[in-house]
Amino acid sequence: MSVSSVYDIVVGGGGHAGIEAALAAARLGCKVLLVTQNEYALGRMSCNPAIGGTAKGHLVREIDALGGEIGLLADETAIQYRMLNRSKGPAVWSPRSQNDRELYTKVAREHILPQENLTLLQNEVKNVIVSNNTIKAVVLQDGSEIETKAFILCAGTFLNGIMYTGKDTFIGGRYKEPPAKGLTENLVKLGYISERLKTGTPPRIDFNSIDLSKVIIQPGDEDPTPFSYRTQKVITDQIPCYLTATNEITHNILEKVLKIHLFLLEE
Repeated sequence: MSVSSVYDIVVGGGGHAGIEAALAAARLGCKVLLVTQNEYALGRMSCNPAIGGTAKGHLVREIDALGGEIGLLADETAIQYRMLNRSKGPAVWSPRSQNDRELYTKVAREHILPQENLTLLQNEVKNVIVSNNTIKAVVLQDGSEIETKAFILCAGTFLNGIMYTGKDTFIGGRYKEPPAKGLTENLVKLGYISERLKTGTPPRIDFNSIDLSKVIIQPGDEDPTPFSYRTQKVITDQIPCYLTATNEITHNILEKVLKIHLFLLEE
């Protein structure tokens, strides 16, 4: 794909936010460059392969009403739909879909590539050039400069990312993926304050190792409601979910571990 040296907007990061920012700007007529470390990991669903849920489901529907993409991507890759909180009033019902995480990234790329005014580049933004409080360009990992009028940062967990597994720590943006190094330090030089957010990823369990006689099967909705108003047809062959529950033994183990963790922090 041909990459120019001048763009109206450069978007750094190809997750859910980066996808929406790049598509929205391109559809408004701006010349947009979407820079991501891995063009085959667009919208990668790392923490939980699901869209929506309590509060977030409302947000997805609102993004869709504004012409956003996440609702369409959710509908094209869903393997189960379920409206949560149906035991309560309609005001707190929350749509949720479970999704095929590999298919989601594939479909996201298929939505990005044909978009007019939008160029996808596998690279990394290392610095932002500013003059008189105005962005002039971004500097990529290979040292090349891209002139731009605006830079939208959608880095997620990648800026100087650190992974925690038990007591072990190692650098990474996601598991087995490199962090984004250098940009944070350069933004701090411009006067920005850097702080850290935390996200948690549940463990992956081999399905064949689960005793399904001890879990509760949760089927999808019989008449599923799609996320997007533009979706004409939704899946009918849905995959069930399986519910488990904690007990007093589990709580005691967690409490013991938390006490040890707090003691180590105080040390």
